[in-house]
Amino acid sequence: MSTPWQGQPLPIDTVLAALDQALGANSSVVLQAPPGAGKTTRVPLALLEAPWLASKRIIMLEPRRLAARAAAERLARELGEPVGETVGYRIRFENRVSARTRIEVVTEGMLTRRLQRDPELADVGLVIFDEFHERHLQTDLSLALCVDVQRNLREDLRLLVMSATLDSGPVARLLDAPIVTSEGRAYPVEHRYLPRDPDAPLPEVVRSAMVRALAETEGDLLVFLPGAGEILRARDGLAEEPACRGVALHTLYGDMRMESQQAAILPDPIGRRKVVLATNIAETSLTIEGVRVVIDSGYARVPRFDPRTALTRLERVRIARANADQRAGRAGRVAPGLCYRLWSENTQRGLVPFAAAEIVEADLAPLALELAQWGVADPDGLAWLDAPPAGALSQARNLLKELGALDGQGRITAAGHEMAALPLHPRLAHLVREAKRLGLGATACDIAAILSERDLFRGSVPEIDLSHRVEALGAYRRGGRAAAQRLGANPDACAHVERVASQFRRLLGVTDAATDDAAPFGLLLAFAYPDRIAQVRGDSERVLLANGHGARLPGESHLRKATYLVAAVLSGRSDESVVRLAAPVDLDALRSHLPDRIERRDLVRWEEQRNGVCAVHEERLGALVLSSRPWADPPPELIGNALLDAIRSRGLGLLPWSDAARELRARVLSLHHWLPEETWPDLSEPALLANLDRWLAPYLTGITRVEQLSRLDLHAILLSQLDWPRQQRLNEGAPTHITVPSGSRKRLEYRPGESPVLAVKLQEMFGLTDTPTVAFGTVPVTLHLLSPAQRPIQVTQDLKGFWERTYTEVKKELKGRYPKHPWPDDPWNAVPTARTRPR
Repeated sequence: MSTPWQGQPLPIDTVLAALDQALGANSSVVLQAPPGAGKTTRVPLALLEAPWLASKRIIMLEPRRLAARAAAERLARELGEPVGETVGYRIRFENRVSARTRIEVVTEGMLTRRLQRDPELADVGLVIFDEFHERHLQTDLSLALCVDVQRNLREDLRLLVMSATLDSGPVARLLDAPIVTSEGRAYPVEHRYLPRDPDAPLPEVVRSAMVRALAETEGDLLVFLPGAGEILRARDGLAEEPACRGVALHTLYGDMRMESQQAAILPDPIGRRKVVLATNIAETSLTIEGVRVVIDSGYARVPRFDPRTALTRLERVRIARANADQRAGRAGRVAPGLCYRLWSENTQRGLVPFAAAEIVEADLAPLALELAQWGVADPDGLAWLDAPPAGALSQARNLLKELGALDGQGRITAAGHEMAALPLHPRLAHLVREAKRLGLGATACDIAAILSERDLFRGSVPEIDLSHRVEALGAYRRGGRAAAQRLGANPDACAHVERVASQFRRLLGVTDAATDDAAPFGLLLAFAYPDRIAQVRGDSERVLLANGHGARLPGESHLRKATYLVAAVLSGRSDESVVRLAAPVDLDALRSHLPDRIERRDLVRWEEQRNGVCAVHEERLGALVLSSRPWADPPPELIGNALLDAIRSRGLGLLPWSDAARELRARVLSLHHWLPEETWPDLSEPALLANLDRWLAPYLTGITRVEQLSRLDLHAILLSQLDWPRQQRLNEGAPTHITVPSGSRKRLEYRPGESPVLAVKLQEMFGLTDTPTVAFGTVPVTLHLLSPAQRPIQVTQDLKGFWERTYTEVKKELKGRYPKHPWPDDPWNAVPTARTRPR
């Protein structure tokens, strides 16, 4: 294999030939190589002229913008070319790619966006997933979509998953891929622990460790902290330390200016010792030259989504053991190094092996919109290492329906396509679309940038009113850094938000000027956060949100005098949430611009406080009662009706049975029928109606009329009747899908008391002798063997007998009608396939 680069050899060089051979023989390969092996720098160049690539392009996915830009620059430097020739990159709002580019380094969102535009990836021969172990949501989605393309559109598309610390077995099994392993080139790193976990604030603990490390060691220092707030506080404290005199002190986090990021990565131009205070952005991909010492706080700040409140909060969490190893390895890149771990050895032994994948804990609204745009109704049909949780995905789809991105059947709308084209969360995409229609596009772009990036007021924020941020951004735009500082805003943050806002204006084609009038701010927030429209409870700190949750306002906020507001940012949990960013909103504006969300109804209900019936005419917005007046003479037939009585009288058909809920009920009833000794719950209609108080009543909080029953997720409610071991046994004994010999996953159709049905094309079953079974091998599946036109040609529970006695006649009848499909003489040993013959 020829090597297009010059320079010192790297450990990865010894496996490049084997990697090339593996990709020539397989559609997917997993490369495991420790930090410092050189996989990011060497692999794309080594594979560029591979015969199987057929002169097509290579796309390499990097999890962060800074890493993507740095990787492209290193690769171009190896070729002695500027970026944009053979090697280029695409990141948000920046494109350095030309017609001559063969290697494109892209960030995660750019790849999914390209897949949505060009599902076949016609000019791409290889997609490389670098640093896959970080398991970002967009990375998992990109891999699932690429596998879907590979299986259904592009058999010649190659996928290469590269990782330093990932447990490679699961992803290799998912892709049916061989694993190529490279040795690393790491120098030994000594680890030093604290005798016990510290009690002091983290910036103080880090400052003390840094003073010690500067005195005890040589070389540059890399310090890991959870987030920008801790980094800036630590930097301010270190600036006064005598030990830091003559030391170049840098910070490194996501939304810094490019020049500042580059200064943190490169050696000091005048040879000073360098200290870099960084988030986990420096764990992988980036090479910070000269680092001999790592100080690890042991924490990271990660987003956690709470489905109950529909809020995402940043939590400071302990890192996993793999992350700790990754961070420590940064000290051993150029020479033997030292890692100060600011926790005890006992805590080290208790660290979890790997961090949870983001898809398990994230807000899934962006993912749900991507899946709808891809045309996927059932995510189980895609290849996931961790499937998106059903409850969070259902909630995300409900939000998208409220925003108009999905229709009632869950299909993407024209508005949804427009929202998906914007590099924004669906909430903010809806905000800017509606605002542009009202002639407020520029103002909306400012607000979207403020909400999607870091706060302009870092540290102590004087006021939660959104208008203060908009005012600070406007001051920066008109008067520069000094004008922003006079208002207490961070000028670097203002510069970053202004760049993002200007890009949003360009994408939307907005030419109007942002308004100084704060009156519409609350309405614009309501377009994005209709569930967080809030009613202030008198002149108090408590507010009630439209989603039914409570929150409170900071005591010093003038928004306590408002009647209604919209809370864009909250912190904390459930009713303990604190509003961090909001704007007042006029009720008439809500009535005018969100009429579909305001409900006027005549209501008859039982009230415990009155111990009787309450009948009112109400105007409501979610949980908020906008107005209420007594209903003097309600129809007699409504008086005394209770919600559970209505369900008992009308039957279970009154409830919102989704396909998933019906399927779950059928599966449990089937096991209840097949395995009576296991005491599976009885989910028949008489049993469910007899036990409404036990299984349904706990989920009816806030529901006061039949129409509101649509809020219920019956699938989740029924599933909660099974404990975790029983859910696992359900999945084993009555699986939703079966993998057939062709590799396809086919859904089973359950009918209580009968054998489940598996509809599958005949050619996908070649080579299988025995009929599949469920109920732990006791119940055979009824096979509906389909023709290439998807019409049943045989219904059987005896697959072996079909091959022996019936297949020959079926072949005679259908081979001439479907000549492009295989009809082998020996189906026992034929290769199963879901496709036609190759051309």
